[in-house]
Amino acid sequence: MMSFAGMLVFGVILLNCLVMMSFAGNVTYDHRALMIDGRRRVLISGSIHYPRSTPDMWPDLIQKSKDGGLDVIETYVFWNIHESVRNQYDFEGRKDLINFVKLVGKAGLYVHVRIGPYVCAEWNYGGFPLWLHFIPGIEFRTDNEPFKAEMKRFTAKIVNMLKQESLYASQGGPVILSQIENEYGNSDIEPHYGARAKPYVNWAASMATSLDTGVPWVMCQQPDAPPPTINTCNGFYCDQFKQNSDKTPKMWTEDWTGWFLSFGGAVPYRPVEDIAFAVARFFQRGGTFQNYYMYHGGTNFGRTSGGPFIATSYDYDAPLDEYGLIRQPKWGHLKDLHKAIKLCEPAMVATDPTITSLGSTIEASVYKSGSQCAAFLANIARESDATVNFMGNTYRLPPWSVSIIPDCKNVAFNTAKINSVSNVLTFVTQSTEADASGASMSGWTSVNEPVGISSDNAFKKMVLMEQINTTADKSDYLWYSLSVDLKNDDPLLQDGSATVLHVESLGHVLHAFINGKLSGSGKGNNGNSKVTIEVPVTLVPGENKIDLLSATVGLQNYGAFFDLRGAGITGPVQLKGSKNGSTIDLSSKQWTYQVGLKGEELGLSNGGSSLWKSQSALPTNQPLVWYKANFDAPAGDTPLSMDFTGMGKGEAWVNGQSIGRFWPAYTAPNNGCTDSCNYRGPYDSKKCLKNCGKPSQLLYHVPRSWLKSSGNVLVLFEETGGDPTKLSFATRETQSVCSHVSETHTLPIDMWKNSVDDAQRKTGPTLSLECPHPNQVISSIKFASFGTPHGTCGSFNHGRCRSNDAISVVKKACIGSKSCSLGVSVNVFGDPCKGVTKSLAVEASCT
Repeated sequence: MMSFAGMLVFGVILLNCLVMMSFAGNVTYDHRALMIDGRRRVLISGSIHYPRSTPDMWPDLIQKSKDGGLDVIETYVFWNIHESVRNQYDFEGRKDLINFVKLVGKAGLYVHVRIGPYVCAEWNYGGFPLWLHFIPGIEFRTDNEPFKAEMKRFTAKIVNMLKQESLYASQGGPVILSQIENEYGNSDIEPHYGARAKPYVNWAASMATSLDTGVPWVMCQQPDAPPPTINTCNGFYCDQFKQNSDKTPKMWTEDWTGWFLSFGGAVPYRPVEDIAFAVARFFQRGGTFQNYYMYHGGTNFGRTSGGPFIATSYDYDAPLDEYGLIRQPKWGHLKDLHKAIKLCEPAMVATDPTITSLGSTIEASVYKSGSQCAAFLANIARESDATVNFMGNTYRLPPWSVSIIPDCKNVAFNTAKINSVSNVLTFVTQSTEADASGASMSGWTSVNEPVGISSDNAFKKMVLMEQINTTADKSDYLWYSLSVDLKNDDPLLQDGSATVLHVESLGHVLHAFINGKLSGSGKGNNGNSKVTIEVPVTLVPGENKIDLLSATVGLQNYGAFFDLRGAGITGPVQLKGSKNGSTIDLSSKQWTYQVGLKGEELGLSNGGSSLWKSQSALPTNQPLVWYKANFDAPAGDTPLSMDFTGMGKGEAWVNGQSIGRFWPAYTAPNNGCTDSCNYRGPYDSKKCLKNCGKPSQLLYHVPRSWLKSSGNVLVLFEETGGDPTKLSFATRETQSVCSHVSETHTLPIDMWKNSVDDAQRKTGPTLSLECPHPNQVISSIKFASFGTPHGTCGSFNHGRCRSNDAISVVKKACIGSKSCSLGVSVNVFGDPCKGVTKSLAVEASCT
């Protein structure tokens, strides 16, 4: 007889088996769709990169993805974090790919593992480890034996790890797709590799499929992808994408939900109406697999950001924000879209669409097979509504929108009509236990980073050395130092302060110190990383010490031969007498080099050195200073950020873990932003920008899981000068929840039925509000108007037409409840202006 403990173990094993059994199946494809166990599927996917969040965040991110209507989670695999030293692997903590995949499977979702191993992803060096660059004879991403050997070894490593845990669908696991290579077929990539490109593409596909995963492999943006690999699309729009084979399905591996943030740039965002339009158009024109890049962007912790100049935040304006909170209305509107598409799935997988033009800007697609019928109506005009007669019914289509008609009669969803709630998320400053000076942290100490050479590992060369080949990216920093002896009669001394130091660098940031004092700095940007400085210098008779500090801000991650893109000072370096024209070229002199900072060598980021000194006046607003402070964790469990107001540029560590590079001193241009962004018309990464004239990133994510309740240690390296006593914590809070629904909106998708009767249609649209947290209720109504209100959540205004009863009706229905719903109808609010299309706008607070 089995013991209770034995029965318990058996039960756990059985439960795990049952979870895995739900995935057991054969994954294949035909021209219409991926097929799981012989059944065609319409699949909606979203990208979440496991190292850009923390393991304690993963279950919640995955559940919110499932609740949002996703079927699949897609992730890259990041070679350089798993094998930063050749043949030494790390899959712990944020790097635990296997645990992440298991958690996705446990939630009942599928997984697409994009092994690459080149990933781009605005990730340092495109995901390649730097040691790869130093293998003799190697050439990246071409028909090169050393490269192919390493690429195959790592790809096989990941495949075997997944196999060992039975994570492929062919083994009963959740992984239904894998990807090899990444965007190699782009017009600015593959042609540059010449005759060796095509053999490389064929080899990569053959190598991947030979690993016998039992699931299909894709090659995104690869028009010459050889069978059986599937060529897929990446972009803001993929409705016009054509497969390279009539035997493969139409798949979209990267639907960009926003865009990445660069230091020195404004913050990009993408209206959800346009995303929904793009998705609906893709499915309208035969697509069956679509993935949001990103669904949760997360954070570039440590030195993982690429670019160069990619910011630490990788929020991407995704449906789940950097902190893992739901971004509304983006998340909710897309959730409604997914439900509408799923209502069409039986018809969509049964046949190809019949696409008909109903005018210059109107297109209809019908999926009809037997009793199954679903239709999509699109108006691609940018300005005008359209009235369309279709299959015996009349439909009104807003511009740049798609109506989804799951029964070929009744509209379930229109991409331009948002029924979802909106919210206003804000950062609320939190105090920690302050010291007597009122600073938000206590016990400030500091260590001055030496200017110039301070390490026993320094070395000399009679040439200016390229930085990446010299540092192997062990540090952002490389010192270039030399001494110049000048006699009293040297022409440069006759000019006095008119002498100029001229330095040219491949980037990314440069600081020039003359005789121990900072004389000038320069920086590149995301579009051009090169730096040239000309700074006035004061020289003295005798020895003059020139110390140049070059810094990288993430290594190149995209482009043909991106791995060969250099950094650092390549010259010329010259001293110029601006009055008499005399010049000394220092480029070929003997330079002394130091890789990294003394503080890095001493491990100051852990906070444990005996070098920290407390001073009566903390040194501030000066370059090259390490700071340390203690703090208690702010109360609560809401996501936490650190406000770097007052700081310049550097890196920050909390309890020894790097929250990333900070650079609040780099502000966005003053122009290019708009107060609101018209979703109508094609989107690009510069169309919708905000935060002009302000720091590109001021707030930096501090994961709660990295903190103790008290006794936390913050370490900062300040490169350019700042005042750390101005630092503060802020929590991510929901300030308001809102909704704005008109009489012309469709019924909420949850109320849609296959045969909507007249009584249901007469109920009309409904406005719904819901507090974001389970223990909250609606505590106040900040705004309510039925008539012609205008504005957005947080800034609604009454129009000329308004009902006097709106605020009282809304309060009665909503106050004290977690959620509430109201019909958007004159039957509820009266008719304040007959003959005018009216809407209801509400803003509420939850506590």
